[in-house]
Amino acid sequence: METYATALLYAIPFFVGLVLFEVIYGYFVKNQKHNVMDTVSSLSSGLTNVVKDSLGLGVVLVTYPYLLEHLALMEIQTTWVVWVLGFLALDFAGYWNHRLSHRINFFWNQHVIHHSSEEFNLACALRQSISNLLVYFPLLMIPAALLGVPHKVVAILGPLHLFAQFWYHTQHIGKMGWLEYIIITPSQHRVHHAINPEYIDKNLGQIFSFWDRMFGTFQEEMEEVPPQYGVLKPANTWNPILINFQHLWRLIKDAWRTQSYWDKLRIWFMPTGWRPTDVAEKYPIQIIDDVYNFQKYMPAASPALKGYSIYQLLANTGLMLFMFYNYAEIGFDGLLLFGAFVFIGIYGYTSLMDKASFAIWIEFFRALAGLLFIYFTGDWFGLNAYLFFGSYLVGIYFLSTIAGAVYFAYFENTSLDKEQLAV
Repeated sequence: METYATALLYAIPFFVGLVLFEVIYGYFVKNQKHNVMDTVSSLSSGLTNVVKDSLGLGVVLVTYPYLLEHLALMEIQTTWVVWVLGFLALDFAGYWNHRLSHRINFFWNQHVIHHSSEEFNLACALRQSISNLLVYFPLLMIPAALLGVPHKVVAILGPLHLFAQFWYHTQHIGKMGWLEYIIITPSQHRVHHAINPEYIDKNLGQIFSFWDRMFGTFQEEMEEVPPQYGVLKPANTWNPILINFQHLWRLIKDAWRTQSYWDKLRIWFMPTGWRPTDVAEKYPIQIIDDVYNFQKYMPAASPALKGYSIYQLLANTGLMLFMFYNYAEIGFDGLLLFGAFVFIGIYGYTSLMDKASFAIWIEFFRALAGLLFIYFTGDWFGLNAYLFFGSYLVGIYFLSTIAGAVYFAYFENTSLDKEQLAV
């Protein structure tokens, strides 16, 4: 995990830099594909994901080394062949993992966050799950284990395979000619993220596009069918932690409410979106039926709130980067506490972006806990060893979050209400 944290220390600034480049490019070509609140929400989702993954939280059904030890039929020497086979095996497993996530109710919960943005840009690529607590992916790597692909090869290729899926989340690149027959391109992935009936659950490949052609899930982007993005049951929140568990909460409620014991059991494994008949009739859920005419989630946000949201995103990114930098010295118990501060912080400021009334209390108690931690330990997880006034900076940050929460919860909301009454 320490190696993974070190890799993230360099990867995150690189990805954020590319998102910023796309924002600047969209501004100059007058074809902006970002809005501030959605982009902050997407990047915040990315923070929650990398913190969760760096802590190794989850239940692993079986590990790849275990499968390799018990299933390998041969042993491939570490040459270019094993790297090619390893990458193909990863991509094959990725295709089927992706397909399961789209087709089975329970597994959709771990993927819905990635589709929840109603925009399509590089930032939405970073909307990754924290609800994938049941790790079954190694089971899909059985072909690699049978071929004897070494664990070290898979461990190295895994992050590269994941990072290579970032670039094609953009609307600024058109079709790419003959490459469309080999790799997943922006055009193909726009189709995948679209909610148009023609495009739903298509183009499930991750790096190579030939899996979709082989297994009947390929769909070309059509000029007469412009992609519309999001999910058919809109998230209607900027809070990525809430989005991660919305679908699961709906499943729990449906399983509880249905009178059929058979439906209580099978709802988890039925096709995505399936609901028991009695529950669907009594508790209808609004679904987008006209993808070209629906109201995107866009609550009013002042320039000050947008600026504050960016400030919070940058501050929490800075805290997280220090966590990765000082990973070994902080220790596991400290990392759990540090991660909790980041998670609660993201929950707080994205709730403030939603104008949730409870956001001020989350911000207040988090700040108070942070200040008390600094007071009793005299430090912020070892930051003073690198910056002698580091804990003071973190303390000032916590104080600023209280001030920001109070201002946006009371003063700005009150002034907006008065303006609306005057109108």
